[in-house]
Amino acid sequence: MQTTEDLLAGEVRGTRVLVRCDLNVPLDDNRTITDDGRIRASVPTLKALSDAGAKVVVVAHLGRPKGAPEAKYSLEPVVGRLSELLGRDVAFATDTVGESAREVVDGLGDGGVAVLENLRFNPGETSKDEAERGAFADELAALADAFVSDGFGVVHRKQASVYDVATRLPHYAGGLVTSEVEVLRRLTEDPQRPYAVVLGGAKVSDKLGVIANLLGTADRLLIGGGMVFTFLAAQGHEVGKSLLEAGQIDTVKGYLQDAKAKGVEIVLPTDVVVATAFSADADHEVVAVDAIPADRMGLDIGPESAKLFAEKLADCRTIFWNGPMGAFEMAPFADGTKTVAKALVDATSAGALTVIGGGDSAAAVRQLGFSDDDFGHISTGGGASLEYLEGKTLPGIDVLSD
Repeated sequence: MQTTEDLLAGEVRGTRVLVRCDLNVPLDDNRTITDDGRIRASVPTLKALSDAGAKVVVVAHLGRPKGAPEAKYSLEPVVGRLSELLGRDVAFATDTVGESAREVVDGLGDGGVAVLENLRFNPGETSKDEAERGAFADELAALADAFVSDGFGVVHRKQASVYDVATRLPHYAGGLVTSEVEVLRRLTEDPQRPYAVVLGGAKVSDKLGVIANLLGTADRLLIGGGMVFTFLAAQGHEVGKSLLEAGQIDTVKGYLQDAKAKGVEIVLPTDVVVATAFSADADHEVVAVDAIPADRMGLDIGPESAKLFAEKLADCRTIFWNGPMGAFEMAPFADGTKTVAKALVDATSAGALTVIGGGDSAAAVRQLGFSDDDFGHISTGGGASLEYLEGKTLPGIDVLSD
C-alpha cells in the first residue's frame, strides 16, 4: 500500500491531488460546528500536500442527503474552519463535479486548497449500481492526477469517492488512514495483555459481530450503555422501560456461555441510574441491577459499577472503547462515561495503549472536558473501527492494497 509519503517523495508541485477526507462533523441548529475533531484530523495530510505545492482538491460528505442538494447538508460551514486550521484560504465549489467544481479546480495555484460540495448530493456516490457509481467516479477522477484516501470514517463503504476513484487514478493512503490502520493492527495482532474492550451505546445488535470476534481476542469485555439491558434481561433481570432488543436475548445468552467457556471475563454493571423519562430534569435514582422498577428506564451505569469498571481497567495494557456508558449529554447521566474516560487517561499515563473508537465515544470525552492528548488514539471512524475489529474486509483499504 503506497502512502502519502511515497507521493511526496516525488515532485508534486502543480499536481492535482484529489483527497477523500471525512469532514462529517456535527452541527447545531445554527449550523455551527460542535466538534471539529475530524477536520483537525484531516489537516496534517492536506497541509503536507499543500506545502509541497500540490493543487489539493478535497471531497467529503456531510450528513445523509438523498442524492440531491439540501442546504442543511452543505459543506460550506466546514470550509471556514478548515481554512482557520490550515492557516490559508480554502476555495469552495458549490457543486461536486459540475461547472463550479471545474472552475474552482482550474483556478487553483500551486499549493492551493479547494473543497467541493457534498459528495452525497450526487446519487452516484452511494449507488449500489456499479455503472452509476463508476460514472460518478469518472467525473471525480477527471478533476485530478492522483488520489489520496484519508477519510478513515468511510473506508468500510464501497462508494465512488472511497473505492471506485482509486481504481482510476494513482492512489495513496493518507497519513490519517495509515495511522488508524496501524493502531487497529496493534489491537488485533498480538495485543499487549491484559486486553480489555469497553462497549456501550444504544443497540447490542450494532455490536454483535465485534463481540463474537472479540471473544477470541480480548481478555475482558466491559458492557455498558443502552445495550447492557439486553445482557441484563438475558440474565433474567427486569429492565423496566430501558432500551431492550428482545430478539437478541438468546444470542446474548450464547455469548455469555461462550465467554465462560473461553475464559473471557464479561463485566456487567451491578447498579444503574434509572429515571422516569429521558430528560435531564426527570426524577432519577441509583438502584441495583436486580431492582430496576418496571416504570423506569436505565440511563447510566451506577457509581459502584463505574468504580468496578475503573478497577477492571487499571492493570490493562491495551484498551479499546466504543460507545458511552449512558446518556452523557445530560449531566445526571454522564458520570459513568466520565469515570471510564478517566480510567483510560490513567491507563495511558501508565503506558497502556488506549484507543477510543470514534463516534459518540469521541464526542463524549471532548464534551466532558478531556483532551485528545489524554488518550493513546481517538479514531475518526466508529463504524470502520468496529468492522475492522470484527474481521471484515474494508473496501476502501482493500482497494489501496495493490
